[in-house]
Amino acid sequence: MFSLPLLDNARLCPLETWHAEEFAAHMARAVDHIRPWVGQRFVTDSLEGARATLSRYAEWQAADGARLYGIRLDDTLVGGVMFTAFDAPSGTCEIGCWLEPAAEGNGLVTRACRALLDWAFLTRGMHRAEWHCRADNERSAAVAKRLGMALEGVRRESWPYDGTRHDTQIWAVLAHEWPAPARSR
Repeated sequence: MFSLPLLDNARLCPLETWHAEEFAAHMARAVDHIRPWVGQRFVTDSLEGARATLSRYAEWQAADGARLYGIRLDDTLVGGVMFTAFDAPSGTCEIGCWLEPAAEGNGLVTRACRALLDWAFLTRGMHRAEWHCRADNERSAAVAKRLGMALEGVRRESWPYDGTRHDTQIWAVLAHEWPAPARSR
């Protein structure tokens, strides 16, 4: 299995179905923090739910679609990044992320997303990558900005959560706007 270093004590690696117990334990630590910001189908409260989430992503990846990667800090799963959508024929993808509070502030998500975008643009030849986040999720919007994405618009009241509908920002970067590979940064 591959592992991509993000920091001396942090790495990016695939999350697969056999990681279900570890993923469930991670979700138990992170669920309250991430629930308002990520899709309801992604958040799980059980081992069965963790296995189902990881299995869905395994099936999508096998069909050259969405993919899921874990961020490990000191060998503990603390979050991850993913292609929530990956459409090679159209050249478009969407990336997303989540992170436990204890791992925030280290630049892990930005580094991991750069690795995904390098691969999407430089290896797979994608043309466009998107980032969707609730308009009030300032941390997520800040990552999109650090990745060089442009805010293209807002889908009004498109994100239902806890009885309230929230606006969703759509950020994007095009292949010709993407900077040099991460190894030179």
